[in-house]
This record gives sequence, structure tokens and C-alpha cells, in this order.
Amino acid sequence: MSADRPYVAVVGGGEAGAEAVAVAEDVGRELARRGAVVLCGGLGGVMEAACRGAKAEGGTTVGILPTDDRRHANEYVDIAIATGMGEARNALVVRAADVVLAIDGEFGTLSEIALALRTGTPVVGIDTWELSIGGQEVDTILRLQDPVAAVEAALALATT
Repeated sequence: MSADRPYVAVVGGGEAGAEAVAVAEDVGRELARRGAVVLCGGLGGVMEAACRGAKAEGGTTVGILPTDDRRHANEYVDIAIATGMGEARNALVVRAADVVLAIDGEFGTLSEIALALRTGTPVVGIDTWELSIGGQEVDTILRLQDPVAAVEAALALATT
């Protein structure tokens, strides 16, 4: 695995609906086709779907787990990093990534988006959180609906 390949964190709910799962699998597939490393929290839902898609195309997947047991990773994770840090591992997912691609999501996804924005890591979103401060929308997430377009944008942002 080359260090110059883009690392794209695909973040989203550990429990996700069928539409979010299908989008995440498409995103994982497209990232692998383009040579990116799929980085995630290593568990189910969006994370598992993105890894499944990436593996279907021969891609590389990394899961940064909240638990202290690598066996908790979904079956599509190539490299499982057991942190024992619980939700604090979200910071590691974001900091290890060149760009974050958020799909749908729960509160953990919101924390990853916030950490990415705080640290200057670009965020691309598909049907994910909308942010506002004092009732004013904060437009800091590049929002796209098409998985291929979202991957193209994420990879362009990863190299800038």
C-alpha cells in the first residue's frame, strides 16, 4: 500500500437504512476503482457497506475501532485498529483521513463532521447533517447526491 494513495474516511451510521447502505456500497466501490484507501470506524451500517463495496473492487479498507478487540471489525476490513477509545476514536478516523465523505448518519457522524471541519479536513456529504449556528446555516459541507460525483469531489479535495 502506497503512502501517496488518498485516504478517504467514509462516515455514517452504524445502523443505516437500505438507501444509505446502497449509497455507501457504491461509494466504496468507486473509491476502490480510483485507488483510494477506504477508512472508517470499522463497524456496521454505512461503514460495513463502504468496505464491502471497496472489497468488491479489490480495494483496501482500514477500520479504526472503538473497542479493544480487532475481531469486532466488520468482515470487509483489511486492517483493523483496535483503540479501546469508544467514540473518541472518531477523532482518529478524521485525523487519519485526507477527506471525509459523510453518508446519512447518527450523532457519531455529526461528531466526525465537526472534528473534520475544526481541523480543516474537507467534508463531502450525501444526505447528511445540516449545520447552523444561531439559526444561520453553515454551508461548510460540499453536498452532492450522486455517489460517483461525491467520490470525484472528495478525491479532488484530498489532493488540494
